[in-house]
Amino acid sequence: MATVTWEPVKQELGFSYALLNDSYAAGCASLSIGAIILVPFSLKYGRRPVYILSTAAQCGLCAWLARMQNVADLMLSNILTCIVGALSEVLVQMTVADVYFIHHRGTANTIYYWCINLGATFSPLAGGYIIPSQGWRWVWWWMVILLFAGPVAFTFCYEETMFSRRIEGIAVPDKVTPEQPTDKMDTEMSLPDADKAQAAHGESTAVRIDTSIPKKTYWQKLPLWSTSPMPLSQMARQTYQPLVILFSFPAVTFMALEYGMLNACTTIPVTTYSSVMTLPPYNFNSQQIGLMGMPLFVGTTLGALACGPLSDSLVLYLAKRRQGIYEPEMRLWLALVCTPLVPAGLFMFGIGLNNQSHWWIPALGLGISSFGIVPGSSSALTYLTDAYTDVRIHTLHLNKSYQLTPYQIVPDFMVGITSVSNLISMLFVFIQTPWSQETGLSWFYVAFGLIVTAIMLGNLIFIYFGKRFRVRFASKYLSYTDRKELVPSVM
Repeated sequence: MATVTWEPVKQELGFSYALLNDSYAAGCASLSIGAIILVPFSLKYGRRPVYILSTAAQCGLCAWLARMQNVADLMLSNILTCIVGALSEVLVQMTVADVYFIHHRGTANTIYYWCINLGATFSPLAGGYIIPSQGWRWVWWWMVILLFAGPVAFTFCYEETMFSRRIEGIAVPDKVTPEQPTDKMDTEMSLPDADKAQAAHGESTAVRIDTSIPKKTYWQKLPLWSTSPMPLSQMARQTYQPLVILFSFPAVTFMALEYGMLNACTTIPVTTYSSVMTLPPYNFNSQQIGLMGMPLFVGTTLGALACGPLSDSLVLYLAKRRQGIYEPEMRLWLALVCTPLVPAGLFMFGIGLNNQSHWWIPALGLGISSFGIVPGSSSALTYLTDAYTDVRIHTLHLNKSYQLTPYQIVPDFMVGITSVSNLISMLFVFIQTPWSQETGLSWFYVAFGLIVTAIMLGNLIFIYFGKRFRVRFASKYLSYTDRKELVPSVM
């Protein structure tokens, strides 16, 4: 939303485009900090309080942006808004892992990515029409009004998705082998003794539901927070552990780099046309700058419609061909097929602007690149969610009560990915202006497109060797999940 206000802000407050560009880059860097701050609280006290408090904080910070007067207001409001706004890049993935099965996550992540881009493309469009009628400050006042729906919706409609299960007086094997999957052991542990005996002899066991357990009331389902058994020392470890995990697993490192570059493919063109197309020969006003977001929306929408269902259907098809064996690497084929679209769109956009071509050429380039970005970004997130979502059960002593939290390293790698992604965006936003001034927009976008292509072709390595990497680093993965799982509950 901020970029569409740059021209009237420049005229009223005297801020240069370079300063406004730097404020955008500072916001990108702050998203990395916000993820590190918010995730430990969401693991200890649940997703719900973080969603509520962060969206409420956004309302107040947008009011600050509406009353902005000087450089300090510009920088601090952007930084703080992005810190609390980081939940959109981290907690949503945690919620997807909480709620959805493997063969639904491709669609869920694609819908999430589409919604992110819906806001990124339609908010400048709306802002472009608000400015001439009400002024640029009302762009932020409307954000205050609309964002107020966030805490209201989360307060009255969102139930906590974090779940901790109590297990009392049950002994299970010390390790779970591939021949003893966790879901099977969970089922056996929950059966009565008579049913266990039937299961041991291969007899069918009917599902039994204890109807005497009362359902929670509406208000009981909506407490402000839900405390998990995670000790406070673990919360402190969460501030640095995501960065350790980021460089501990090749898949996490690569997918963070790929996701970051694809995210930059969206943010960098926005900052480019918001400043370049206000100058001759285009002389775009705020409405026209906002309308340049439409190609991004159309490309992202078409990509989401094709990518989400196709990704889940593809993995089901490939798994059936392998006698029902699913591997997360199957997700990456779709990203690899769509790789050429991203640099092709970037070349059209950058070279078209540099040569002062008709506006439809850079607009078409934006649409093509955004279509190719969706399968790459969605596949990266879904691949990691599928590859590193697991629960290991270790020996529980009889006559003791434990809380078993089905913990994954999803929050950790999402923090790492968010940090890398926004640092990459910050880096390219900072260097874009001097690089373009030195070589021209054409060579900047040609070089940028070639870098993106080289990174996306790395999917081919993980398609063929990703399983070997996961096997080789399996013990390290278990060491992270094991030390967080079982904590004696307070009786």
